[in-house]
Amino acid sequence: MANTFKDEETEQFFQLVHMFQRSALLHMGLLPDQEGNMMFNLGEAKAAIDLLRMLQSKTKGNLSDHEERMMKGIVSELQLQFLKAPTRRREAESDAAQSETIREAFENPQSGPVEDLSTPEDSEE
Repeated sequence: MANTFKDEETEQFFQLVHMFQRSALLHMGLLPDQEGNMMFNLGEAKAAIDLLRMLQSKTKGNLSDHEERMMKGIVSELQLQFLKAPTRRREAESDAAQSETIREAFENPQSGPVEDLSTPEDSEE
């Protein structure tokens, strides 16, 4: 990071930006939590994005062109991912439900789904 930023304050500023970015990504199900679980809390994700937008607004004119582009890119990408988050959430919930059904079928095969593979000729014998 030493070559990316012109001074230590700028580096610390972008560390703060990165904290909010990671929080938004975590709450949109794009990063796993400490236990490896994906979470969806779109209210928290929106709050992190709103804070970044506020920082972007308050620092307007105080950042270099490169830093302005970085902030704009980070905020824009998070906003785009926020729009996709509900679909990602539905897909994750569907996958989890399907995995649970499969797990139950293996743990308790007597109550699991059954497919009759016999033919009518087999039943006559």
